[in-house]
Amino acid sequence: MHVLAETAAATVQPTLSPEQLRGLYKQESESGRKSATRKGLWVAVATYLAYSFTDYLFIGDVVQYTVAGRLVVGIAALCVLEFLLYRKAKADTVDMAAALSVLAAYLVWLLTAQMTTLRDAFSYYMVFGAIFMMSVNLFFSFRFPVALAASATNVLIFICALDLFTPMVLLHKLILGAFCISCFVFTSYVNLQLNRERYKVFLNAFEASLQQAAADERGRALLHLSNTDSLTGLENRRAIDQRLRDCWQRWQDAGVPFAVLLIDVDYFKRYNDCYGHQEGDRCLVAVAELLQSVAASWDSMIGRYGGEEFIVITPMPNSERATELAEAMCSAVRALAWPHEHRRDGTAVITVSVGVSRTRHQTRQVDKIIHEADRALYAAKAAGRNTLVVFDPDDPESSDDSEDIAATLKIALERGLVSLVYQPIRNVQTGKTDAVEALMRLTMLDGTPVPPVKFIPVAERTGSIVELGRWAIRTVCRDLLATDLIQVASVNVSPIELKTPGFAAYVAATLAEFGVTGARLAFEITEGVELEIDQDVVRCISDLRKLGAQVWLDDFGTGFAGLSWLRLIEFDTVKIDRSFLHDCDTERGKRMLLDIIGLLRNRGVRILIEGVETIEHQRLMQQYGINQIQGYFIARPAPAAQLEADNVLPFSRVRNHDSKRLFGNGA
Repeated sequence: MHVLAETAAATVQPTLSPEQLRGLYKQESESGRKSATRKGLWVAVATYLAYSFTDYLFIGDVVQYTVAGRLVVGIAALCVLEFLLYRKAKADTVDMAAALSVLAAYLVWLLTAQMTTLRDAFSYYMVFGAIFMMSVNLFFSFRFPVALAASATNVLIFICALDLFTPMVLLHKLILGAFCISCFVFTSYVNLQLNRERYKVFLNAFEASLQQAAADERGRALLHLSNTDSLTGLENRRAIDQRLRDCWQRWQDAGVPFAVLLIDVDYFKRYNDCYGHQEGDRCLVAVAELLQSVAASWDSMIGRYGGEEFIVITPMPNSERATELAEAMCSAVRALAWPHEHRRDGTAVITVSVGVSRTRHQTRQVDKIIHEADRALYAAKAAGRNTLVVFDPDDPESSDDSEDIAATLKIALERGLVSLVYQPIRNVQTGKTDAVEALMRLTMLDGTPVPPVKFIPVAERTGSIVELGRWAIRTVCRDLLATDLIQVASVNVSPIELKTPGFAAYVAATLAEFGVTGARLAFEITEGVELEIDQDVVRCISDLRKLGAQVWLDDFGTGFAGLSWLRLIEFDTVKIDRSFLHDCDTERGKRMLLDIIGLLRNRGVRILIEGVETIEHQRLMQQYGINQIQGYFIARPAPAAQLEADNVLPFSRVRNHDSKRLFGNGA
């Protein structure tokens, strides 16, 4: 079947002619036929020799001759067979030799047995000659022409021997001849049917191999599509994140160090604005191909990390390797001399900035090395771009400020350092705001804003997220839902909150305190590798649904647990991550988004698309029949008062009976 599998894989698209199929069948069955013939002939010779006992019983006066003949023919047949197999003869040749051996065996037996004086016994004993004919048709796996020729020859030998060597009356000879011919017709027909059946089995197996090869090809294509950036052809963030975790695991298990390079194309936004997005894409593709070539020569992995940013993961046999690779990449891009005449720094070509981070004994989390590379990249851009910076943990300016953030979080609620802003969710069909998403903001004591990507992980690590999350739920119910400023508001929840005992009870008490129905409050669960499915989380989600609260799945497609969550939990809304919409500038990206939409529609959930930033994005969502969208094109996050003043919340003062009419049971 090895030949069959290879041929099927090579013929997924073209169709083979009947002649080609028969040739393939002959090729694929070559080794099997030789093996079957070898086994059959060995058994046949053993049986042939065993019939010496019947010679002794029926024609004992010539048994010494018949047994000698059997031995000579049997040994000669096996020797010829093994010689042909040793010489790697074709299956047709081996089959022909085996068929001739059977005929020779029959002839030798006839010539030795006919010397007996027991003529009557010999006359009836001859009928055993039909066994030789039947063995050719039924015992071996000969092709039909070979079997037919051999068995027909056997019949002729029998009829001739019947006429020459037996003293029977004509009637008895006719009866035995008719018997032999009947056996010939019957066994030849059976052999024909067996050969046809073998060919049908081959065709079925070949068709199954074609289907499997096609399925494997589709699987490989889908896997490649899901792991490949549609523009540059490099690995995308999903694939490179997996490679990063693999390198991290080798670092943890075997101490194999590695480095991460974050590479950003300098002033690329201005390039897009001045030359257009098509030229921007051409520039990114050229830079990506160049960086990939350099990375390959350094035995490194590269991927597109988003926008104009690339990431390289490289082995680090010594401390200088990562720096040398970064310098090589900067030099290669400068040497490309891709024109960028609208820069304001006096450089007229495309350049890159590189941030480098390396594994150290102090590195405890895989995200840490990315964070450090990002900070080094920020430092490189702050230093004037077109340069590289290696993260230095001993540099005071590079020190991690997470401890300051942790200390601020402890007093954030007391000092009023946290606030909520709301980003509207628009219904494309009605043009109205269906809901808003509550987003938390934090400022330091000196008024410096801290992005969520920095303080949320710290809040989760220190446990402050539980208190902050409850404050957010209470604030949303009090300021938005109880005052009917908006129909539905969503709040992001952390896995730590869902695992905290009493979370659902707190939500129930808060809803009751402000007289808000559960259907107006939605909880967004972000799909990600850190969100493990365990009984506490599933139980808490079940309790929230019993309160009537909506449960949404956020950033669908960016993690690894999304399908498992869809299988276990009935989400009211699934928010498709913005990256899939932004990939829709290519046909491949559009097909990927449509596949995800089709999957979610089959699950019967409401679909919300994030990242709508242009009118083209909105029109595309209308074309795809998506009802709800969210993004900067709709509105940026803002305090509730500003949204109301800008008339972004058209549901102001909507009463509860109207909300039931519009949204029913939260569907």
